[in-house]
Amino acid sequence: MVTVAAGCGGADAGAEGTENATNVYGTLKPGVLTVAIQPYMPYTGTEGKKLVGIDSEILQHVAGKLNLKLEPKVTDFNGMLGSIQAQRADITIGGIAWTKERQEQGLFTDPPYYSPPAMAVRGDGQYPTVESLRGLSMGTVTGYVWVKSIQAVPDSKLRTYPNANGVFSDLGAGRISVGFLDPLLIIYTQQKRPDLKFSTRYLTPPTDAQVKEEKAFEYLRPYMTSFYIPKQEPKLEQAISEGIRQMYADGTMTTLIKKYGGDPDQFLKASPWMGALRAGVDRPAGWKPPSL
Repeated sequence: MVTVAAGCGGADAGAEGTENATNVYGTLKPGVLTVAIQPYMPYTGTEGKKLVGIDSEILQHVAGKLNLKLEPKVTDFNGMLGSIQAQRADITIGGIAWTKERQEQGLFTDPPYYSPPAMAVRGDGQYPTVESLRGLSMGTVTGYVWVKSIQAVPDSKLRTYPNANGVFSDLGAGRISVGFLDPLLIIYTQQKRPDLKFSTRYLTPPTDAQVKEEKAFEYLRPYMTSFYIPKQEPKLEQAISEGIRQMYADGTMTTLIKKYGGDPDQFLKASPWMGALRAGVDRPAGWKPPSL
């Protein structure tokens, strides 16, 4: 766990001044980051009061540089987003995709990593392209970016679930053929639950022409993950984004991606179209995402 900033709390004038100085980032509690998560290993989880998982380790590294302690707040995915939009937490993490709609109600950091289009596929099914998904029953979690993508596939049948466990359960039972979830979670669950008898597959990303014709296919491409922060805390967003870029530069991000079974070439290299999605929206013109 990262260190707590010295001097937080206390009633005398000196302590109060230190507390005010510590709260330069405008967090709900001085010196503390209230972190909304769902149990979603290997991205986020808790062991006692400690946050674990790849997103947690990234945030712990950055928060340590900022002298901020992490305090987890466990909820579900919709609760994570709502906690930020209502400022009941300072940050939420865990493979969260940047979207234009979400940024209207909160602040996104620079991407800590990118998420390739992975699928959990029943048995040894092969679905290499968007066209091959036609007519399938497919599942994802309510509120995830793949809901619209699945709905846009001709003749497909969408099932949504409150969490990833429901997706894996129905996949194992044969009620769906494909589950769209975050790639490290699919790999992690496949290793932990061989009895579910599913495979990990990667979709060939839709072309520019396909995305132009059907915007919802954008999230069948690699996408930007980000940490999500209340609009009232811009200094926190800026500081964490700077810390993320430093982790790219000094090799820390590469080390963490490898630790959790990811390929840095898949997870840490920005795709050519990504900068344009945020430039002029929540980033300045000419903005470029961090990349190896």
